[in-house]
Amino acid sequence: MTGPFRYTDPVPPKAATGVTAEVYAQLATDFGIKDATTFVVLSPSPPLLTGAWALLRESLLAGRASRTAKQVVAAGVSLANRCPFCVDAHTVLLHATGDHHLAEVVARGEVPADPGHAALLAWAKATRTGDAGEPPVPAAHAPEFIGTALAFHFINRIVSSLLTENMLPGNAQRYRLVRSLAGRSLSRTVRRRLTPGASLGLLETSGPEPAWAAGSPAGTAYAGLREAARLGGGLLSDEDQAYVRDAVAASGGAHPQLTGDWLPGREERPGARLALLAAVAPYRITDEDVAAWRGPQHTDHCLVHLIAYGAITATEHIEAALTAHREPA
Repeated sequence: MTGPFRYTDPVPPKAATGVTAEVYAQLATDFGIKDATTFVVLSPSPPLLTGAWALLRESLLAGRASRTAKQVVAAGVSLANRCPFCVDAHTVLLHATGDHHLAEVVARGEVPADPGHAALLAWAKATRTGDAGEPPVPAAHAPEFIGTALAFHFINRIVSSLLTENMLPGNAQRYRLVRSLAGRSLSRTVRRRLTPGASLGLLETSGPEPAWAAGSPAGTAYAGLREAARLGGGLLSDEDQAYVRDAVAASGGAHPQLTGDWLPGREERPGARLALLAAVAPYRITDEDVAAWRGPQHTDHCLVHLIAYGAITATEHIEAALTAHREPA
């Protein structure tokens, strides 16, 4: 495939089989976007594809909380992570909810007039640096909002690493009319009530569910994604894995400077460099960074797993900060 994919040749929907085809079919029905590149890019690894889709579906799309409110969180996380593709996508999806003014306010980086939306946007942005605390929502809805935030901390990093910035051909989403029309085309799908848990049967990995999920489907999905993404650590030595974890913790969620000793060289530790960039500054990954690690021995499957390892390392660090104040289950 060509188009938005920077370093991989994913499985196109028309050629997909098995669980990949099942995910694509559920995407088309429940998300309303048949060829969503955010997920297609993960198709070289079905466990990553199923985990990422399940987490997005069970936190953002399904559940009892307001879809508009959760879209504000998705947009806020994407703004904090400097992911223009995802900011544009969630502007369109906010248009799809029918709140066109809110969509454009968020897209401009302004504060929504509604106090609830303003608080959620601020909370979502603060999750990157670990300063967010409990989401400003009823306790029963907290798993959906935490799950949504964690989903997009992971997805933003995948997108910024492996896709171009243009959500639509020719960067057409930069026009307000295009954003509004694209959103209107998805309005019926966005307003549907989905059955929680319908994606969980697709998961190919599993693990212990997080306490914050309180038994919700979002927790099962997060556990599946976490286990699949951790597999990418096997592409690094134990020393390099520790290096990446320590550097992510030391970053404090800040966007690093272009210079400094925080990033290892391409020649000495190319895998650690690529995983660390995916974790803290995926928008700075270059062709040279990928080529220095990849060589002839690493496939698309390897590349998406290494990027996912960096992404989940950062996401787990954010998760720990978000839930540090909670009582153990």
